[in-house]
Amino acid sequence: MPSDVTPFSLSNDDAYRRWRDAKLADLPAAPADLLVEVGDPRRLTDTEAAAIRERCRRWNMAVYRSKVGDDPDKAILRRLGARFGLHSLDHNPGADEDAITAVTIQSDALHRGFIPYTDKPIAWHTDGYYNAPQRQIRAFILHCVRPAAAGGENALLDPEVVYMRLRDRDPAHIRALMHARAMTIPANSVDGTVLRPACAGPVFMHTEQGGLAMRYTDRKRNIQWRDDAATTAAVTALREVLTAADTPVMRLRLESGWGVICNNVLHTRTRFQDSGEPRLLYRGRYYERIAGH
Repeated sequence: MPSDVTPFSLSNDDAYRRWRDAKLADLPAAPADLLVEVGDPRRLTDTEAAAIRERCRRWNMAVYRSKVGDDPDKAILRRLGARFGLHSLDHNPGADEDAITAVTIQSDALHRGFIPYTDKPIAWHTDGYYNAPQRQIRAFILHCVRPAAAGGENALLDPEVVYMRLRDRDPAHIRALMHARAMTIPANSVDGTVLRPACAGPVFMHTEQGGLAMRYTDRKRNIQWRDDAATTAAVTALREVLTAADTPVMRLRLESGWGVICNNVLHTRTRFQDSGEPRLLYRGRYYERIAGH
């Protein structure tokens, strides 16, 4: 779909206002609105799949509560993803050989220094914000095998809501954040060896289907914003939206057998504490968006 006929085109204010009014009339009121009860994510019924797809269509995310408990079968992610057209897994450096990541405390050389593999909190971000343009993450699944003894709560936020709040403040914020060099993640180098080159790109971008995708991290270090007044103002406004009391942030703690499937929504994690068996979640990152919504 041409970018100028979508509601996310700055030149199509009528389409935007129609989309905005519908979005405002249908915001989730509580995390329970996102929840879908399922038996086994590996074998969804048509009714279960339709309920997940419907929530992803409305809010870009769904939370499922299944009966598989602490079953560590990684096929849960693979089969669930395939049901919604998610096949192309991102082989990020912290992932296992099958491209599914075990998100748990890990102190080996490969994972040391990366916050997801510690018990520390994680600020607002979308997954894979440091990926090259041709490897942008469009969806992810996060499945809980074992929660922490305490903490480890997630916050979820639909990027379309952030876009709407910023555009209503000032369309110039969107224009700045759609610039091809709005946000740069510097190269990751160890002992003079470049493990990942610098990656520049927009914060908001059009998808091939005429939708909206977001690439963002709230980190304050090891990030370079385009050095102009418009970008500075836009980033300030974005951070204000993320912390505003009326922003519809969904907060929940995933328990064993629970998971999130989404179009790479913004998310955070609180600090957690383990006791006995460690907290373990599986994460799959995909280059496709969720199909059929």
